[in-house]
Amino acid sequence: MQELIQNIKLYTALTEDEISLLKQSVVKKEYRKNENIFTEGKISNEIYFLTKGCVRLFYNVDGVDKTAFFYTEGKFICAGESFTFNVPALENYQAVEDSEIFIFEKSKIEVLLREAPKFEVIARMATENELITCQKIIASFVTKSAEERYLELLSNQGELFHRVPQQYIASYLGVSPEALSRIKSRINKKMRS
Repeated sequence: MQELIQNIKLYTALTEDEISLLKQSVVKKEYRKNENIFTEGKISNEIYFLTKGCVRLFYNVDGVDKTAFFYTEGKFICAGESFTFNVPALENYQAVEDSEIFIFEKSKIEVLLREAPKFEVIARMATENELITCQKIIASFVTKSAEERYLELLSNQGELFHRVPQQYIASYLGVSPEALSRIKSRINKKMRS
């Protein structure tokens, strides 16, 4: 809860009453490794805040999971289009590690906003997170090779290589696990030279 409060305080100051209201408005849930948090086809009525663990965003494409992004501690997660427009979601969220998540249900968010409009910042932060995530995914695939995406991931989120199964990283990069091994080998040779 403290991490969530600190994250919100980066954007806006909170009074003790607002913190109390926030605590009443969220539910903490723990997910086991590989447990699905949200699945496609459902209508999202929740925003998540990840305080511990790692979550994978993936799409099911003709029966094959395609990883699009990894969320780590301190990130909001939301199936944005589904949440906003009440349409079935295309995305899936899965705990890659044992994870701890605070859940904001839409009905409780509405009450929270009525009681303390300052909490509009929560919805905005979740939306901004999703927008930035989408922009990063698109930019990466449009402007970079698989090797460049690998180097960017290594530089920006290198800890994922110790936390996430390699087949998910390969999928995220848009390559097969074998191609990922070749990329790693090429980069290791370059680094040793």
